Amino acid sequence: MKKARTLLESFFYAVSGVLYSLKTQRNLRLHFFAAFLVMAASRYLGLNHLELAAVFFAVSLVIVTEMINTAVETTVDMITETYHPLARISKNVAAGAVLVAALNAVVIGYLIFFNRIRPLMTALQKVLFGR
Repeated sequence: MKKARTLLESFFYAVSGVLYSLKTQRNLRLHFFAAFLVMAASRYLGLNHLELAAVFFAVSLVIVTEMINTAVETTVDMITETYHPLARISKNVAAGAVLVAALNAVVIGYLIFFNRIRPLMTALQKVLFGR
């Protein structure tokens, strides 16, 4: 029978999982960096609470799916050392989930940021190209 964990131990293991993923997964580090930039832009552009919640949820969804992808890939690698078509499918489906989450984040970002960034892009275009 497994020993019951304390809440603090469970929290420690969860943080360890995040840190492991950050240390070993380049894509997750890129996602965290992009998340930082997006959240900074959100603050700079003055998003309202609902917009900020949508952006935060989209960013979190990408990070969560990337971590689930890492868990699936690690588990598959632990179970089989030889090529197996079902192992490939499992890994591809997990990676596909990250892709869907990332596309969702792009759409959310477009819907929320486009009208705020367009005036900046127009001004930049005038400076660069004199139009």
